[in-house]
Formats: sequence, structure tokens, C-alpha cells
Amino acid sequence: MSGWDPGSNPGWSTDWMSRLPPRLHDVPLWELAIPGSHDSMSFCLDASSPLLPSLPRIVTLCGRLLPRCTRTCVSRWATTQQQSVLSQQCDLGVRFLDLRVAKKPQAGGELFFAHGLYTKLRVQEALQELSRWLDLHPSEVFIVSFSHFECLTDEDHTHLLNFITSLFSHKLVSSEEVPTLRSCWAKGQQLVVSYDREQERRPDMWPGIPYWYADSPDPLKVVSYLEERQRAGRPGTRTLAVTVTLTTRKVAWCLYAAGFYACGLNLTEDAACVLLHPLDDLRRMTAKAASPLLRWAAAQHAGPGGRQRRLLRLRGPPRRLLCSRHCTQLQTAAGGCHGNA
Repeated sequence: MSGWDPGSNPGWSTDWMSRLPPRLHDVPLWELAIPGSHDSMSFCLDASSPLLPSLPRIVTLCGRLLPRCTRTCVSRWATTQQQSVLSQQCDLGVRFLDLRVAKKPQAGGELFFAHGLYTKLRVQEALQELSRWLDLHPSEVFIVSFSHFECLTDEDHTHLLNFITSLFSHKLVSSEEVPTLRSCWAKGQQLVVSYDREQERRPDMWPGIPYWYADSPDPLKVVSYLEERQRAGRPGTRTLAVTVTLTTRKVAWCLYAAGFYACGLNLTEDAACVLLHPLDDLRRMTAKAASPLLRWAAAQHAGPGGRQRRLLRLRGPPRRLLCSRHCTQLQTAAGGCHGNA
């Protein structure tokens, strides 16, 4: 199946979990290869929106001097997905969503997603779209990671959590369970929600999921970093403290979500790279670097002592290369035993 072409059977990736071998139905979800997207909602960034307050000072300064040019430049580099609607990612087989939430200024308290800029789509609209998709595909199970929460108040968190609980209701997988495909199917559960905020501990909300990525634009450094983390072993299930350097700041994860963790093949540009290449974009950088990254992912295999990965987050177009063709290969490779991404 590793040479399978999604174009020859476009329906396969839409319901791929239901097509996994029976021997995988009873293993914990974190032992499966789960393909995902990085900054999943960046396909609908609003180039006319304000810049995020958390961006580096030099970008903020440029935004004041040349607002339109700066926003256009940031949009080109911050767009990591190309789909026109979220359900297209679901149809392509993505089952891990990276949702970074922010409150947009002067938007009446509405919550949006954000990556350098704010999205056009509101959080409630995207989640309602996901809920409709899940209704049509009852065999598919998602891991959804909510994080960052820029400018949210305690009240905002309460409203968002209540909305998630109300919308998805019985579809939510309890954090007190060890979920498998079979157990989720039996209970009608389709959603593991990771909410990366220690103050919000609820039975139906999982803690933050650790995310491994190299913070580098060099694909060889990305592979080297992932190999190093691989040799150190996967995260444990006990409480730990881990700090991962992001592009502009450090974020500490203080509690692991059972055995879940994300392995990112994304390249990371810094502010200088963005400003020095205003006419370039993430698509071109990713296309140039795709080959070594995909070769590394294809070499991973499952099982005890294997080169195991659990969640793969893909960043950047071209969509067919990174999201459709290769994710499908990863899914079929996972059928060998426990998983690889």
C-alpha cells in the first residue's frame, strides 16, 4: 500500500480509520500514527487584520511604518495550509488539528484563530464545521489541540470550554480513559480535546500535548533534531516539565496528555528571514525542503524498538505533496503494528 495514489481512490483517506486492520482497533490511540496539520486554520488568515501583539518588535515596528506591506508579508509566511475550508483537511485524512486561539481586538469579544495575523473564520464557526463533518463520518476520531490563547481572559476560557462541551457533548473522549478505536466506536466518541491550560482541568479535557520540532529552516537540522529526540525516547505518562523554544518565545508544557505527543516536520523561519524575503513565502521554502523530510518520515516504522512517532504535523503547501499523498503512506505504514508518525 505504500505506493498507493489517493487520486486513484479519493474516498480512502476520508474514512481511513475504519479501514485499519482489526489488530489496531484495540491499541491505545497514542500508539497509532495520526497525521495532522500545523497551524491548521492558517488557510484563512485575514491580511487586513491587525498583527498579533506577540510578534517580534521589529515586525510590529514595520507594521506601524508600512502596515499593508507588512501584513501581506506576514500572511505569505504564516500561511501553512492551503485548503479553503477545514473539512477539506478532514477529507484528506488529517486527524490532528493544531488550533491556536486568540481574541481579536475590537471584534466584540469574538474568538478567532491566529498565526501572525487573525483568521477570517471565528472559532465557533470552525468547530461547528468540524461537528458536521464528524456526524457524516462516525468512524473517524480526532485529536484537537487548543493552545496559545492570546489575550483570552478567564471568562473567555470558560465560555470556550462550555461551547466545546455543549457542541460535542457525547463525542468527547474522557481524559480518565485509555481510548482505542473500538472503545470510541462503541461509545460514539470521536474527539480527544487537548486544552493547554493548567487551570482548566476537566474530565473531558486532556492536558497539553508535547510538540517536538526543531525551530529551524534547515530540513537536515529538522531531521537531526527528530533523530536525537527519538533516541532519547518518547515522553512518559507521568507529570513532567518540558520547555520547547518557539520562534518568538518559550512555552513550557507541565503535564503530558497520557502517551500523546506531536512530531513536527515543519520548517521555522524567524523575523529576519521574513523581512529579508518579502516576496518569498512558506510554500516555496517547504517545496525546496520537502524531499529529505518526506524521506525521513517514510523511513519510520512501528513496533517495540522501532522508530516510533505518534502525531505528525505537516506544515505548508503543496497540499497534495504533504497532506494527501504522504499522509496516506504514513497511515498504511501504521497498519504494520503500532504506528510511526
